[in-house]
Parts: sequence; structure tokens; C-alpha cells
Amino acid sequence: MKCALCDKTDCRQGKNCTSTATEIDYSQAKATMRVAAEIESRYMELTRLEELILFCEKMKFKKVGLAFCIGLAAEARVVHRILARGHGFTVYSVCCKVGGTDKSDLGLVKIRDPDLHETMCNPLGQAEVLNAAGTELNIILGLCIGHDILFTEHSDAPVTTLAVKDRVLAHNPLGAVYSRYYLANVFGVE
Repeated sequence: MKCALCDKTDCRQGKNCTSTATEIDYSQAKATMRVAAEIESRYMELTRLEELILFCEKMKFKKVGLAFCIGLAAEARVVHRILARGHGFTVYSVCCKVGGTDKSDLGLVKIRDPDLHETMCNPLGQAEVLNAAGTELNIILGLCIGHDILFTEHSDAPVTTLAVKDRVLAHNPLGAVYSRYYLANVFGVE
């Protein structure tokens, strides 16, 4: 499959290009699919944050986890407060530096002076904290590439992403795709 290169998108009209994607038992996912379709039907009405809140309400989630990068602590504080106030969620938030483990303990490359303590990001620790809290949905806010993957892999609860980290493009990674200059000069794509 190379759907990203397809100009026809006949699947929108019901054409089936594969047998793999249709031989799925949706019984376990039906409730989530139903709520996702309800939210999708409100196309262009809600921000991602509003969709997230509505999704949690419709799924009747009470305990929500927020795994965030310390570099987005101010944003995490705002999101935590929004979710906790007026929406009835108990919010558990955990920053990436939880545990305070030095990168040297795992032989990890340091950003600054290799002889000084530099706390590593701890996506497994973040997952464990939220697992222990019994969260029903976990939200990623700006975890580094790789750390987001590990967090998702080790989270007991389903995971969604509110924002991804992109230090260069103000946490808007699609900016590189939308910029003709960037596409041509960095990726050689026109």
C-alpha cells in the first residue's frame, strides 16, 4: 500500500484496495469508534483540546493522565487546569524528568557538560506513575521523539497526543510540510 501517493482516493467512495484493512473485528473498539465518529461529525467546529474534552466526557472517563515535557510546563499547567476545572476529571500530570535520574546512570549522551548532573527524560517512569494512578486515558504534551513511543508502549491506558515537540517550528511539525522553501532546501522536495 502507498495510500499517501494515491491521487484517486476511491476509498472515499467505498472502493476496497486491500483485504487486510477490512478483516478486522471491531467489537472491542466499537464504543471508541462511535464516539470518534460523533466528534468527527462536528467537522471544523472544535479545537483539538475541545475534542479531547468531549471525547473524555462521552467515554465517561474520570481519571485522565497528562505526560508532558518540562519544556512545556507552562502549557501543561494550563491544560491540567482546564481539564480539572469544570469538566469533572481527576487529572494526574507527570513531567518528563520524574525520578531525577542522571543520564550518566544509563550512559546517555548529555546536552551540556558531560561531567555535570543532567536529568534524563523518563517516559517509562511517566507511564508507571500514571499506571499507578489508574488513569483511563493518557495525553502526551510535547514528549521528545522516542520518549513518546516508549511512553505509549508502557502506558496501561490508551494514549492520545495533544501536541508534539518541535523546538525549531514552535511545536508545529507540519510547518516544514507547509513551507515550500523548507521542503525544497532541506528535503529536496518540490
